[in-house]
Amino acid sequence: MDDDSELFDRIVAFVRGVGISVTTGQVAPDSFLPAIAVVDGRLVIDRARLQWPGDILHEAGHIAVTEAAARATLNAVPDDGGEELAAIAWSYAAARAIGLDSRTLFHAQGYRGDGDWLAETFDGGTYIGLPMLVWMGMAGDPSDASDGPTYPTMRRWLR
Repeated sequence: MDDDSELFDRIVAFVRGVGISVTTGQVAPDSFLPAIAVVDGRLVIDRARLQWPGDILHEAGHIAVTEAAARATLNAVPDDGGEELAAIAWSYAAARAIGLDSRTLFHAQGYRGDGDWLAETFDGGTYIGLPMLVWMGMAGDPSDASDGPTYPTMRRWLR
C-alpha cells in the first residue's frame, strides 16, 4: 500500500503541476473508469476504488488535449478517436517525465486488453497519437529536432 500511495502522490503532483486540478471523492460506479471521473475539467479520483494509478495519467491526458476554451466545461471524456490517441501519447510522455515504467501506465487490464502491446509499441519508438500532439502544437516530431524539443519531451502540457 505504501508503494501505491507514493505512486499515487507522484502522479497527482505531476498532473497538478501541469495545471490540471485533481480532487478526491466518490465517483459514480457507472463511470468509464470505476474510480476516476472528469468533472468540470478536473479529475475526481476515488482512492478507495482506484486499482491502476497509471489510469490517472490517461484521464489527465484527455483534459490536457482538450482546447483551453472547452476544458473547464468538460464533464466526460469525448468520444473522439483522434483525441483518444492524443491522450494515449500524452500519458506516455507524462509517464516518462516522472520516471514511470510504461507498464504502470499501459497495464494488462487496461486499454481493452492492449496494454502490453501499447507498452511494447511506445517503448520501441512507435508513438501512436504523436501526429495529433504535433498538430496541436504540444510536441515536436522526433524526426525533426530543428524546431525545439521532440517527443516524448513535451513542448507544452496543455493545449
